[in-house]
Amino acid sequence: MKFVDELYEYYKDRLTGDEEDVEIMTMSILEELSRQDLLQLIEEMDDAELVGMVGLYILESLKAKMAHEGIGQTKLSSTSIVH
Repeated sequence: MKFVDELYEYYKDRLTGDEEDVEIMTMSILEELSRQDLLQLIEEMDDAELVGMVGLYILESLKAKMAHEGIGQTKLSSTSIVH
């Protein structure tokens, strides 16, 4: 995506490689973009980028719902604790 490439070029000398830096930068940028700006970015995506973005959104949303409901987490019962 051209927008991501431009952001990377602009910020690459300021990034430390820490995932938290990228999260903070991303949230800061998103706060500045309007709905129309976001729709314009989506409009500029090719099919593969659009599928990737929506796929990632669905994946992360499902993972969040599963975590919220405790699905897939190991639950210790009182019988599984070794004394």
